[in-house]
Amino acid sequence: MTAPTAPAPFAARVVRPRAEGDWLLVPAPQDHRPFRLFCFPHAGGDATAYTPLARALAPVAEVWAIRPPARGGRSRHPMPPDFDALVAAVAEAIAPHLTGGAGERFGFYGQSLGALLAYETARALPADRRPELIVAAGAPAPARWNGRATKDLDAAGLLRMTGLEELVRDEPELAELALRAIRTDLAVSGTYRYRPHPPIGSALHVLAGADDPVLATTRLADWAAHTRGGFSHRTVPGGHLLATVDRPGPVGLLSSLVAGRPAAAPATAPREP
Repeated sequence: MTAPTAPAPFAARVVRPRAEGDWLLVPAPQDHRPFRLFCFPHAGGDATAYTPLARALAPVAEVWAIRPPARGGRSRHPMPPDFDALVAAVAEAIAPHLTGGAGERFGFYGQSLGALLAYETARALPADRRPELIVAAGAPAPARWNGRATKDLDAAGLLRMTGLEELVRDEPELAELALRAIRTDLAVSGTYRYRPHPPIGSALHVLAGADDPVLATTRLADWAAHTRGGFSHRTVPGGHLLATVDRPGPVGLLSSLVAGRPAAAPATAPREP
């Protein structure tokens, strides 16, 4: 009689992604109910970009990634006409999954345009249904965003930052689809208008990649005015986009935040203008 085989580590098991309606993808579903981390993609990004992060965070957290329209499996779904409509659609989609029951903790992670969308989606939710924490990576504070998207970002540059450029270099049709998604998102981001508002209660943690060419003159501390909860800002290894199709991103930092442990002090101070 052979001895029973020990369970395989999570990363070694094949876990099939699960869609939750049109707007959400769970890249690495888990049997238990860990911290639920809703992840918001960058301009042109899709939910699948968070697959490496989802696998790396298991079993500490379960990633629920936003699936924007006008790309991938939602190529036939139109993008909402402006940023406010996009926020409303995302908030409506995730609201049923924010039960707030005992032991059901959740937070938001977003990068670049996704950081702004994560923050404004949190604001759009009822105060008692907002995330425990928001991690905003690679983005200026909302008050500094107006007009920035079309000025500082371009579709070709973002395609290089995503890590997809090499994959689509010899596939003109795929390259055009990727560029079209980026242009669509930049157009929507261009409609964003900051409106002064009271700070939210969620803890807010702001990150920038040490090699980020886009945020070299952005003051991360400006985000502090947008929360009355805990606040931190730091630089971490990486460029403008921390989590990509081939890099999981700030796994250690996110794990520490989810576990409620103080994260290590940043190795370098955020760059100021």
